[in-house]
This record gives sequence, structure tokens and C-alpha cells, in this order.
Amino acid sequence: VTLAEFIDAGFGLKPVWKAFIAEENGVILGFALFYTRYSTWKGCRLYLEDFLVTEAARGKGIGKLLFETVIQEAKNGNYNGMCWQVLDWNEPAIHFYNKYKAYIESGWLNASLSKEQTHQ
Repeated sequence: VTLAEFIDAGFGLKPVWKAFIAEENGVILGFALFYTRYSTWKGCRLYLEDFLVTEAARGKGIGKLLFETVIQEAKNGNYNGMCWQVLDWNEPAIHFYNKYKAYIESGWLNASLSKEQTHQ
């Protein structure tokens, strides 16, 4: 995605994503980018697309603050929950999510089509 596409998708006429940013003295320490996902089984759910705390800022509670702010957004928006993906090898992230008693599924494989494939 180009920077222009990214900016348009977040700040254009039809924004599709929102984000929370953690910063200190003008330096970004982390962010959580999310959007609404619809499931025919579960209805509207908040989908956490990207969640990052810079390495230097880890262990200071910033991830907790961002994650709990996203949880509050799901509550305020009356979503039927929230979901995200975590790589099976990312043990620090899995440990973090386990603190929230997150249900981490196994058995689902990611599938996608590229822009080139969808524009044939």
C-alpha cells in the first residue's frame, strides 16, 4: 500500500480504520490500528489489525494502556467482541494476550489474494 492509500483509508472521505497512538515528547512509542469486521456468526467485532510497541518502550505498560484502550473502544461501540491474529512463534505476544485470558485458536490458516489476482 502506498502512503497516499494509507492516508486516504484513515483520513479520507470514507475512513475504514482508526488508531490509537502512544507518544512521548513527539516520539511515537506504539500504536494500535483497528477497524470493524463483520462475521455472519458473531456480528460486528472490532478487528485489531496492527498492534506494536517499539522495542525501547516495552515493559513500561504502554502495550497494556493501548490494548485496554482498544478493549474500551469495543465496549463503547457495543461490538460483539474483538479479534486479532498472533503468530504462533511470538511467545512474548502470546504471553501478553494470555494475561487477558484471550482465546487463541489453532487450526485456522490465513488465505489471501493479491491485488494482481483480484484485478485479472
